[in-house]
Formats: sequence, structure tokens, C-alpha cells
Amino acid sequence: MKIDIGEKIKDIAITTTDNKNKISDYLNKNLILYFYPRDMTPGCTTESIEFNENISKIKRAGWNVVGVSRDTIKSHLKFIDKHSFKFPLISDEDEKVCNMFNVIKEKSLYGRKYMGIDRSTFLISTDLKIISLWRNVKVKGHVDEVINKIKELK
Repeated sequence: MKIDIGEKIKDIAITTTDNKNKISDYLNKNLILYFYPRDMTPGCTTESIEFNENISKIKRAGWNVVGVSRDTIKSHLKFIDKHSFKFPLISDEDEKVCNMFNVIKEKSLYGRKYMGIDRSTFLISTDLKIISLWRNVKVKGHVDEVINKIKELK
């Protein structure tokens, strides 16, 4: 199942670092939902820090930010604590959220193939519709791209 712009997503149950229960709990504003492979890895840390550095600008523009990976809540809390993130993370150990957004892909590291998260970002409106999306994201410049897009959508 491939999710696309204009489609409405299901409001499924989630496990988060701030004890929210469903995606709609973040939809008092539009939502930037970004998927990343692993806590504490270089690219994921850089991307998360860049979202964090721009959080007040993002919130002023009327958006919330939430990150998603398959890491545990315990791992997420360490990651947030280490870098003082001002936004929550979703622990998707059962890959429910990842599968809904179709971000689990075959990857390869040193010739070994495995299934992992394809770095992706989705802009979701307050009525659960996909406004914009990026798949196979390269970290460098991505957060700026997202910010430019949300400014454009105003």
C-alpha cells in the first residue's frame, strides 16, 4: 500500500515519549511526521537536531513535529535527553505506523540485505490528510526544504 498526497490516513494507536495515544493527539496544528532509521546514529541525530533547532519557527508557522523509529521508548528518552529535543518521538516497535506510511524497505549495508526504515517525511493536515511528502530523504538540507514547504503552504 502506497500512501500519497491528498489521501487521508487512519488515526491509529501509537506509543510515544509524551504519553499521547493516537496521531490525532498532535493535530491541534498541522503535523510534520518524520521517519528515521535509528536513535543515536549520525544521520538520524543530525536530522533530529536540525528539526529541534528550528522548532520555534515551525511552531510559529502552525506545525507540530514528531519523529518515528522502531526504537524503544527507553532508547527514545535517552535520545531526547542527550540532545534536549523539544518534540516527542513515536516508538514503532511493531512497525504499525511504518507500515501504514509504507516506509519499511529493503536496505543494504556492507553487502548484507535487511529490512529498515527509509528516511521519509510527511506533512499531515489537522483533518489527517497528507499535504506533502518526501521519501528516500538525504539529511543535508532536508529540514530547510520542509520549512520552505510549510511557509509556501501558509
